[in-house]
Amino acid sequence: MSVTSENVFLTALQPNLTVSTYAVPSETELSHGGTHAEEARFKRVHQQVSMRLAEKSTLPRQNGSSSQHAASGVSLCALIALLNSLDMPTAISYLDESDQNLQILGAAYIQHECYHNNDAKKQVNQLKGIPLLVKLFTSESQEVQRYATGATRNLIYESMENKVALIEVGGTPKLMEALREPDNELRKNITGILWNLSSKDNLKERLARETLAELTEKILIPLSGTGDQDIIELSPSESDIFFNTTGCLRNLSSMNEKTRQQMRETRGLIDALVGYIQKCLPETNVEEKGVENAVCVLRNLSYQLYTEIPPSALLRLEGPSRAQSSSKGEAIGCFTPNSKKAKDRQNQDLTTFTEVSRQPTDIEWLWHPKIVELYNQVLQRCKINSTTREAAAGALQNLTAGDKRWASVLSRVALEQNRMLPVILDLLRTDNNLELRSLTGLLRNFSLHAKDKNDMATNVVNPLLTKLPIDGRQKESSNDVVVNVCGALNNLVTSSMVAARDIAFFDGLPKLVGIKTSHDSR
Repeated sequence: MSVTSENVFLTALQPNLTVSTYAVPSETELSHGGTHAEEARFKRVHQQVSMRLAEKSTLPRQNGSSSQHAASGVSLCALIALLNSLDMPTAISYLDESDQNLQILGAAYIQHECYHNNDAKKQVNQLKGIPLLVKLFTSESQEVQRYATGATRNLIYESMENKVALIEVGGTPKLMEALREPDNELRKNITGILWNLSSKDNLKERLARETLAELTEKILIPLSGTGDQDIIELSPSESDIFFNTTGCLRNLSSMNEKTRQQMRETRGLIDALVGYIQKCLPETNVEEKGVENAVCVLRNLSYQLYTEIPPSALLRLEGPSRAQSSSKGEAIGCFTPNSKKAKDRQNQDLTTFTEVSRQPTDIEWLWHPKIVELYNQVLQRCKINSTTREAAAGALQNLTAGDKRWASVLSRVALEQNRMLPVILDLLRTDNNLELRSLTGLLRNFSLHAKDKNDMATNVVNPLLTKLPIDGRQKESSNDVVVNVCGALNNLVTSSMVAARDIAFFDGLPKLVGIKTSHDSR
């Protein structure tokens, strides 16, 4: 297993067989949920407070009394000025006032001060401001909710201590309660907070338990167009909310088997991701970040699929021929393993698919033949976003990894039904090592499962050899790419004289010898 400098688990190698892949987004890429948007929000804080308060000529008096908090009767201009003369202890004390305008002012000040200011973030925590903000998540005032969640979003960014504190005081259930409000500004803040929280491994399991069902029901299904409303195009705010939500799911799906299982079993989650991608393909929206996140989630949920899916599903995918046969050559039904009828039955894999339903739902999508065509379309139509292409190739790599029967079936679906080999070879021209890692890993799997090894060798040996270093020392290709290429060539040469011939013809032997004799410890 290899680990990048960003502590990202990328590839689990299976020597002499096939390879599956697992993508974990980096915190700098995914944790914040929109740095540019947050900067714009920061610049608008004073203006927003002024506009909201300007709707009133004076502040309302509580219970009709002039003896409430001294600020209740202060003029509008004086209150706005408080934002610049205000200090953190006073701002936090405002959060605990009954006057909603003071709550807004306090939260706005915290949001302002905590924008990339670690000292301010620590001060809010030390002064017990986080529980007070959480209390305001479910305020009767939508403006208070917006500012409280906006302040929290800045407060927890790059602060592990504050993230833990937010969860420990019951912040997540309160966020889920506030998510029920049909307000896009509020939902952007909430989903941004959840995305930020999901970047830390030690918070992911609890976050998944407390958020998956609500996020799927309230955000994912409606905005994907798989619910009651068939959404054709999202508004800018809805796109941000979907992006934040799928960013959170992308982080959660990279955690561990337990969390992946929970996500696979969350009703409507996978349907929504697949449905969203399907809707974006014909509308040329495949390059956008929501699609990228959705494909990455599916890729991660397909990681180690054949060892993590329910045993009953795996038994069905293995089929009666595999389950009933043995190394001693026992009969398959009424036929011996070597009889023509037995071979014909094995060749029916691509036409009958009796192991899967005609129309997949939720977890069935992960291994259904229809998902192969979806990834194929993503690879063909996504011309700009290499991360999306890499995720689609990685998902296919996961589905075809190992020596399970269904990995072989889906390899043949890709090669014979979807004619994907030319698509993969065309993409192989890239110099992007992350993309090459998934593409060569997929070809390595194909090389094991291909029915006609000679035909495959004719098509892939030369393109694969171009990705090997000339003398074993050059580092244009990553270690993973070199290992995948050598694994694919080995799979082919052990069963195909054509592969051996072409490796020699296209000057592959000096490259292989160079790799073997290189003193580079890699």
